[in-house]
Amino acid sequence: MPINITMPALSPTMEEGNLSKWLVKEGDKVSPGDVIAEIETDKATMEVEAVDEGTVAKLVVPAGTEGVKVNALIAILAGEGEDAGAAAKAGGDAAPKAEAPKAEVPKEAPKPAAAAAAPAPAKAESAPVANGHAGGERVFASPLARRIAKDAGVDVSAVTGTGPHGRVVKADVEAAISSGGAKAPAAKAPAGAPPAAPAPAPKPMSDDQVLKLFAEGSYELVPHDNMRKTIARRLVEAKSTIPHFYLTLDCELDALLALRTQLNAAAPTKKTEKGEAPAYKLSVNDMVIKAMAMALMAVPDANASWTDSAMVKHKHADVGVAVSIPGGLITPIIRHADEKTLSTISNEMKDLASRARSRKLKPEEYQGGTTAVSNLGMFGIKDFAAVINPPHATILAVGAGEQRAVVKNGEIKIANVMSVTLSTDHRAVDGALGAELLGAFKRMIENPMGMLV
Repeated sequence: MPINITMPALSPTMEEGNLSKWLVKEGDKVSPGDVIAEIETDKATMEVEAVDEGTVAKLVVPAGTEGVKVNALIAILAGEGEDAGAAAKAGGDAAPKAEAPKAEVPKEAPKPAAAAAAPAPAKAESAPVANGHAGGERVFASPLARRIAKDAGVDVSAVTGTGPHGRVVKADVEAAISSGGAKAPAAKAPAGAPPAAPAPAPKPMSDDQVLKLFAEGSYELVPHDNMRKTIARRLVEAKSTIPHFYLTLDCELDALLALRTQLNAAAPTKKTEKGEAPAYKLSVNDMVIKAMAMALMAVPDANASWTDSAMVKHKHADVGVAVSIPGGLITPIIRHADEKTLSTISNEMKDLASRARSRKLKPEEYQGGTTAVSNLGMFGIKDFAAVINPPHATILAVGAGEQRAVVKNGEIKIANVMSVTLSTDHRAVDGALGAELLGAFKRMIENPMGMLV
């Protein structure tokens, strides 16, 4: 019975990939573990190994094909004792057929009477290379060994492999580099060829290169946990794919601080395990969350997320709040913050922050959201710029409230002032729209009674 080989999912988010190269041809016998193809995803080029034993009956998808969907049929194997031709026909009936472009055959032209017979072209022979590999023949090497060899300019086909079945592994390449041998020959550009493309941007230093900069014994290595890896990946993604720009405003806090004092003083009491306690205790951050949510509702075009096909316009303001926890940070979300009272936001935020620090949040409590707030004011930070957390288009960085000299009606006065910086995704929120949003936030902070009605 024919065995279908399909495009594998090489990562949890992979939907399609490019079939860069076949490492087998029709008629070849393969065994489980044999590398049969190279697949290019959005993150890396990876080798694909055979799972079953058999003979390659048909390569359905040609090498170089882009956008091959996961689970699409790419090749057919004939089982032991099975006719390859019959297997190809039986397994490929339902497969999409990729046809190579046909060369146009010109009509026969009249032959000149005295046409000289052209000599038959000599058969090109592949030049032999070191380690017994003929030109174009597959050299078995691990992906890591290939990458190290490429970076060091080493010809991997000239390296003797010590791995299973002669496979070249990392140690073989490093030994070749240290001995100074197996250098790849420099390719000569043909006459009249266009100038070579500029050299690629330098790559970040490897772990080994970094550690060599420090004296041995002067450090300890602490392996990254999954949270730290995820934070690093998302921050690199955000800064490399989102065109950030930043807007900063100063907000006076005197009216807000006075209202906060009045509201906390008026809080009813409730019974707890430790006795009676206020039903709520508002913080400046609770009021910042509410003000940001109401500003987004006042400027709805800024309450958006970018996708390549459409702008996502949100109907509510779901505000994420950065919470520092051991080993990193997490952003629990106040859903529909525009509709909730300050006391509800305050109590919900205390509960989310407590469960965030004990790592007991549910995924729906920290995934999504339409914007975020990051407050470092409690650490005395005057102002800073935060990194946008996709899929958000904005994040508000909040500095410390402090007494500053301000000019009012031509006179210098003392006021409590807080600096805030709005980071925006320029694809979704341009300069004027971001300024309008930040202006709406400032009005809410400086006229806080508006948050109560």
